[in-house]
Amino acid sequence: MENTGVSVDGLMTDDLVTATADTGIEEAAKRLLEHDIGSLVVVDSEGHLEGVLTSTDFLELATGEHDSAAGSVEQYMTTDVVSVNAHATLGEAAARMMAHDVQHLPVLDEDGAVVGMLSTTDLTAHLAYLDA
Repeated sequence: MENTGVSVDGLMTDDLVTATADTGIEEAAKRLLEHDIGSLVVVDSEGHLEGVLTSTDFLELATGEHDSAAGSVEQYMTTDVVSVNAHATLGEAAARMMAHDVQHLPVLDEDGAVVGMLSTTDLTAHLAYLDA
């Protein structure tokens, strides 16, 4: 399998676990644990990206970076989210991840709707397969 020309939509996870901004923070934590994932994509009613809530956000909660562990996802999510288009190459996505020091990239279609998630784990698995 070649790496040249492989697009993000060929490697991304499209079975997303999402939340809305008004989802309770406890419910969000349960979803992360139940699905053994590191981030929740926060979307509006039309599936457009509003933010991301990561396990790192919960670590900040646990260490007192926030006043309370109550409330909604909106209070704790990152809203300045780095994303990538589904047709971008893996090289473009990896460069974006490195430049912004992120481990998860929401993948958007042409209309801005979230269609997947690309993680550093996805990229690592792909590279390991290439070397096998």
